[in-house]
Amino acid sequence: MLVMGVDTHGQIQWMSHGLELLSGYKSVELQQRDWVAALVPAEFQEAARAMCRDGMGGDRSRNHVQPLRVCDGSLRQVEWLLSDVKDKQGQVTGILCIGRDVTDLQAARYALISSEKRSAAIVETAVNAIITMSEARIIETVNSATERIFGYSKEELVGQNISTLMPQPYRDAHDTYVQNYLKTGVKKIIGIGREVVGQRKDGTIFPLELSVGEVLLQDGRRVFTGIIRDLTDRKQLEEKILQISEEEQHRIGQDIHDDLCQQLAAIGCLAKVAHQQLTKGGSEQAQSLQEIVRLVTYANVRAREMSRGLMPVVLDSAGLMAALAELAQGTERIFRVSCRFRCERPVQVPDNKVATQLFRIAQEAVANALKHSRADRIELSLTEVDGELQLMIRDNGVGIPDNITGKSTGMGLLTMSHRTRMIGGVFAVEHDQSGGTLVRCRVPLPAPQKTPQRRSRS
Repeated sequence: MLVMGVDTHGQIQWMSHGLELLSGYKSVELQQRDWVAALVPAEFQEAARAMCRDGMGGDRSRNHVQPLRVCDGSLRQVEWLLSDVKDKQGQVTGILCIGRDVTDLQAARYALISSEKRSAAIVETAVNAIITMSEARIIETVNSATERIFGYSKEELVGQNISTLMPQPYRDAHDTYVQNYLKTGVKKIIGIGREVVGQRKDGTIFPLELSVGEVLLQDGRRVFTGIIRDLTDRKQLEEKILQISEEEQHRIGQDIHDDLCQQLAAIGCLAKVAHQQLTKGGSEQAQSLQEIVRLVTYANVRAREMSRGLMPVVLDSAGLMAALAELAQGTERIFRVSCRFRCERPVQVPDNKVATQLFRIAQEAVANALKHSRADRIELSLTEVDGELQLMIRDNGVGIPDNITGKSTGMGLLTMSHRTRMIGGVFAVEHDQSGGTLVRCRVPLPAPQKTPQRRSRS
């Protein structure tokens, strides 16, 4: 323990062994010397004297931290508690100084404060929103990016339920999700990034990527941390890319229909006329020319099928059913496989963008079944259950590999998954129970919207 006795003038009378060890001085070396001048650096001496002498006879309940200069010139931080020593008449005859070396404690405290400030600065300047909440789903902290992304101030968010940032129906269901996790321990989103939707203060709903982490504090409290990235700009760019892709495919399909098909039709007509003339003249080449007519006619049919695949007509609410039925029929005609479209009850898809993306997913899945699965039986189905569309494509091919996330799977699965996310759906590729592959796409049924009139095409 660091203990020192001084007289009313501040002169050292004695020091404890602990203070001798800390300071490097023997008690006899400093006896009758002013303790402030002997042990306190010059810039702190005035404050030390005021603490020691000016407080005599007054309140001594406050602790004071002062630097102590040891014999090698280094400094130690000491927390002092002073107490007046009085005689029987109550007169102050000296001061008892009891100290505690807090050098290491203060260094640790400063390091902690510095670390907290650094962490706070990183969180505060992060581009993504960072939110912490309690087990009760109450927001505890938010950074500036949260204010910018959601439009609320920190004061408006702290103390509110996290569901404030969610649209319906997720807002009402969120407490149930958290309670189920706390009860069962089954993680459905914690530790896994996923795309969801959020709601800004002005009511607009926007796409976001959410990652949730969990921390168990020393006091037993559980805190959840959410990192949120606004996907609005990325989604708009992705949608623009898909739109450009659709427009380009439509242009190519139109060129095939209006140019190539017409030229093939003209060649077929000329070949038919030549075949008829050779037949009348009894030429031996008539049979060969007849085969040419057949091949040209078949090529024209194939070209028209390609043109319809490149620019499907799904502009009205029933157009997706018609397009999928045509896809199945065309697949049967061209590839000589069994391909059926099943839709037990009419399914109306009022949003042309959703319908077009679903058709493209079906088209890609059928192509994969033919190319990779080597299937000879394919089934397409479209259903609507509880406000949700479900598109399924199953085949009897060789099935999918156990690991379908590798690079060897090509772009097909990535493209289908991307198209599904663009329309707010969930995509899955599974082993079919009867063998082969099952592609499943679930999408919320979109609300009706105004669409252009369906155009006729020859």
